[in-house]
Amino acid sequence: MSVQALPAPTPSLYERLNGPWHERALQLFMVIVLGHWAEHLAQAYQIYALGWDVPDARGVLGLWFPWLVASEALHYGYAIVMLIGIWVLRKGFVGRSLTWWTVSLVIQFWHHIEHALLQGQAIAGQNLFGAPVPTSLVQLWVPRVELHLIYNSLVFIPMVIGMYYHLFPPKGEEVHATCSCRIDSKVAA
Repeated sequence: MSVQALPAPTPSLYERLNGPWHERALQLFMVIVLGHWAEHLAQAYQIYALGWDVPDARGVLGLWFPWLVASEALHYGYAIVMLIGIWVLRKGFVGRSLTWWTVSLVIQFWHHIEHALLQGQAIAGQNLFGAPVPTSLVQLWVPRVELHLIYNSLVFIPMVIGMYYHLFPPKGEEVHATCSCRIDSKVAA
């Protein structure tokens, strides 16, 4: 009687995204993140450099599709995409890169809560604090445009630091990596 070896189990999508596909998944995720940043920076430029009124400063896409900017669903959707992206790709990080990536995750979780609050008000048709428009908690003290620049910065900065440590891991941490993202591994090849 011969014994046949069982085929190796196929890795799950989650395992592939944090292993052999991690580099491409991170690149795609960063395109999304940078595209969102470009929209917010364009909006800030329209307000502060061109002197446009806030309702008229809609970024680039908002100029052609004004309903996009007015939709709480779009903003909430992006907050969810960011939260899921940071969470799903987190397993591929180790050491210091994981620490910084997790800081970004925690801040994005709060950012998501604020957007959920806005989305809830839009759905219910009832704004908090008697405000004329849906209002988040921190928006009581910081205007919405500036608040989004702050939130995006607070999420983006630890994300970039995490990416740096992921691409250029400190000595000893590179041996724990489960992906091929490391820059010096490509240079040596």
